[in-house]
Amino acid sequence: METIHSNITQAMEILKELGLPKAQQNERSGLCLLALLDLSPEEMWHQSKKRLIGITPMMDFSKEQYGKVYAPNTRETFRRASMHQFVDAGIARYNPDKPDRPVNSPKAVYQIEEETLELIKKYGTVEWELALSEYLEGRKTLVERYAKEREQNKIPVQIAPGKEILITPGEHSELIKSIIEDFGPRFVPGGVLIYAGDTGEKLGYFDESGLKELGIEVNAHGKMPDVIIYCAEREWLILVESVTSHGPVDGKRHGELEKLFKDSKVGIVYVTAFPSRALMARYLSDIAWETEVWVADAPSHMIHFNGVRFLGPY
Repeated sequence: METIHSNITQAMEILKELGLPKAQQNERSGLCLLALLDLSPEEMWHQSKKRLIGITPMMDFSKEQYGKVYAPNTRETFRRASMHQFVDAGIARYNPDKPDRPVNSPKAVYQIEEETLELIKKYGTVEWELALSEYLEGRKTLVERYAKEREQNKIPVQIAPGKEILITPGEHSELIKSIIEDFGPRFVPGGVLIYAGDTGEKLGYFDESGLKELGIEVNAHGKMPDVIIYCAEREWLILVESVTSHGPVDGKRHGELEKLFKDSKVGIVYVTAFPSRALMARYLSDIAWETEVWVADAPSHMIHFNGVRFLGPY
């Protein structure tokens, strides 16, 4: 039977004492804690340190220091089933060096929270019990403060007069904001926002009942376009893909969206949005025919890729 290093079992015990849910009282989460603290097998808890570290380096740490190998495709499990809860519990900070870093950035990092670090350094000593009790008393306030800070970093987007939503910061979200606030009023006046995706943990906005009225039932966690706007006057549903790092509405994506929205009672218009003409130039050869292109740095213009009409369903 494989033996587990005492640092890992103790890390799991610490997480339990800190009040983390049972789903995070496991070996993977224990290794995440050890990686945050940069604590090698030879070191004691009082030698814990504070450093910035990303998910892949955490997995590398687990392998190199404790011989625990995780497959590359478990990276999301580390993020969603361990580190996300660490951040929510206030024991780790997310991107403290750059709070507005996009959530899907490969440069995303975590850092142990200062009070948590000082507490963990006392683990195994006579000071632990009293220090833990005092620490837990102030946790709720701290967690609420961190949640408020994260909310303050979000981008406000006006979806209707006097009505705003908040979406996660980042280049992709900035383009989504431009699509809603610049593209919509110019090219779909009177249009109603049905969906706006987000790169964070939750949807930015989704009027599911509005989409059902048009005959469409979809899984919002599937391959939705980034923005959906309904134009009642023309009976058009505008599907917009926001391109900052991934591709445009090419032939493959056009087919996926066509299948997803096949039951629509209204005409479908496909639009690819780019932040700049320079980025658009990289993808020109990929853009599907009979689709439209809009560029945020030239917001009053549209580019039409062939077809019998300009800006309309086929």
